Amino acid sequence: MSERQDTNTRTTGETDRAEELREKMVGELRDLGAVRSGSVAAAFSTVPRHLFAPGEPLERAYATMTTLHRKQNGSGAATSVVSASEIQAAMLEQARIEPGMRVLEIGSGGYNAALIAELVGRTGKVVSADIDPEIADRARRYLDAAGYGRVDVVLGDAAYGVPEHAPFDRIIVTAGAWDIPPAWTGQLAEAGRIVVPLRMRGLTRSVAFEREGDRLVSRDYRLCAFVPMQGAGAHSEQVVALDEGRVSLLIDTGQPVDAAGLRKALLGPRTERWGGMEFGDGEPLHGLDLWIATAVDGFGLVKATKEAVDSGLASRSALYGGKAIVAGNSFAYRASARPVNESRTRFEFGAYAHGPEAERLAEEYIDHIRTWDRDHRGGSGARIEVFPAATPDAELPAGRIIDKNHTRIVISWP
Repeated sequence: MSERQDTNTRTTGETDRAEELREKMVGELRDLGAVRSGSVAAAFSTVPRHLFAPGEPLERAYATMTTLHRKQNGSGAATSVVSASEIQAAMLEQARIEPGMRVLEIGSGGYNAALIAELVGRTGKVVSADIDPEIADRARRYLDAAGYGRVDVVLGDAAYGVPEHAPFDRIIVTAGAWDIPPAWTGQLAEAGRIVVPLRMRGLTRSVAFEREGDRLVSRDYRLCAFVPMQGAGAHSEQVVALDEGRVSLLIDTGQPVDAAGLRKALLGPRTERWGGMEFGDGEPLHGLDLWIATAVDGFGLVKATKEAVDSGLASRSALYGGKAIVAGNSFAYRASARPVNESRTRFEFGAYAHGPEAERLAEEYIDHIRTWDRDHRGGSGARIEVFPAATPDAELPAGRIIDKNHTRIVISWP
């Protein structure tokens, strides 16, 4: 018998419409490929998502791609959300949670913790930690109202983990993490698994890591977006304004940047190159982004406002963060795809470049696209390994090394 079936508070006020929408949501999650297992499907079929979003219309509460309960800081940036069910389902599948496991959720909202509680069952343990007292209190109230009082909600900076409840078989992080603190690996059981939205050179991927001794090795990763960590795990990217805030360059590493030269380059002539790599409408190409980020030394994201794009100053790809090669006072970034057939079902990638080295960088960008197309497109993807910060270079595998405060991340392409 599920926890929901033997808890009276779970059924109070629940409508036939909510149950109908819940089953519809599960079907959509299956169609999207986010739900693949019977256990995760059963959890989503059981937990009443609308009880964790009071005041929201039922249709919105059960929309697969909609975030709920958005909390913002004084500048309007989101500090907490209940993630879309599509990303929650995908991360739970990545975690491979089994009955009886002990699971730590970093970042509370209530709903995801309830899903985890269904997966671990009565013999398991769920701890949900959050740094924000308002969020932790809200999660506690919603979990109690939905019949999940046995989930422990802990207030505190989750960068330090929750040692009093460790070790954990699984750790699921629901905030964007720039680094992996020692507490997380230290409180993870041997052969345990951690699923974390990890930011690497400005790109975030939800990575499922398994512990192998003192290192973590990726088993799976997927595209995602999360609000950033707060507290000790917070990290700010370097933002270089190129045109009075309409166009910016985001740099995730400590590389020196010629801001004045890059501003001048943006306003100068633009070089354009096209690489001949074709792809179909809707074909996922997130692997290409990660390949570019790991193949070049100077990497960043060009971001532009709609006004800047409409004026022709930047490519439409910059609305979402155009992946860029940066070298001194020059840069190149991927241009928006252009159609190569009349039905507009096949497209081609190219590169735009600015500055004195525009010609070289545009050609280099196209070469990287062609290399990915030839050697890695449709392959197994990247291998991501996380080592302690003190690990010498000689003990690291070949690949792109990304140094963090606590770790050294190596991304390679088998």
